[in-house]
Amino acid sequence: MPPLATVQASNATFQPSYVPVAVFVGGTAGIGKCTAQLLAQILKGRLRLVIVGRNESAARDIIASLPPATGEGAGYEFLPCDVTVMKNVHGVSKTLRDRLPKVNYLVLSAGVFSVKGWEETEDGLDKKLASRYYSKWAFTNDLLPLLRNAKQAGEDAKVMSVLAAGKYAGIDVNDLGLKKSFSGLKAMMQSISYTDLMTATNALSIDHWLATLLSPLLKLVFWAIAVEPEVCAQHMLYALLDSKEGLSRRNEHGDDIGDLKFPQEEGAQAKLWVHSVETTKSTVL
Repeated sequence: MPPLATVQASNATFQPSYVPVAVFVGGTAGIGKCTAQLLAQILKGRLRLVIVGRNESAARDIIASLPPATGEGAGYEFLPCDVTVMKNVHGVSKTLRDRLPKVNYLVLSAGVFSVKGWEETEDGLDKKLASRYYSKWAFTNDLLPLLRNAKQAGEDAKVMSVLAAGKYAGIDVNDLGLKKSFSGLKAMMQSISYTDLMTATNALSIDHWLATLLSPLLKLVFWAIAVEPEVCAQHMLYALLDSKEGLSRRNEHGDDIGDLKFPQEEGAQAKLWVHSVETTKSTVL
């Protein structure tokens, strides 16, 4: 892991030739908030930033703290969304597809952190799994056209999901969604494995038609939440900007953890993809 000073210096040099478009889901607090603020500060407002979340007041305070937007297409906006409800996710995604020409960075940090019992959403899902996994899957799938646009223009097209990479490896492929054997703790742990399995990398030899589509398109970074948000934001942004083609899983210190505790159950990824499409009522774009 590079020292913090090295990370900060590297981040400060980021000045792309284009005005990046960044969407932060869960960007009204914590790591998402700090990373969005850092990116805008480094780019001196030369950024189109969309913050998606529930807390409009917090979002307005964040936007007010940012440097004035500058450059063609630059600007800041907030879109309200309760990500535990899939129709909300699809609605916001459609709004983004209608408004934005591309997405360079999709950062997904929303999530309910709780070990409470089953808290059912209107989709029949547990709230924890809905926020920590299903919403992230749906946003990524729904915004693929905009990520493709960025990639085809020769620009960055990256997705970052913030969720405890390498902290859990098991997955119950016979009870996806945990309607047979639910517990609050199991929901928290299974969402980590689900998130790992929604990605693809040649190094792990995972074969699935949708994974094949995603692999050359997206650069993904996973993060464990364990340090101060402002410090973590520096490491997160460094990992996001420094990541190479394909999957990269990072811990809270910015170290690449490779396939550490990556779920290995046979056929799990294919089953999870089918389950995710059906459960989120998504159209594969």
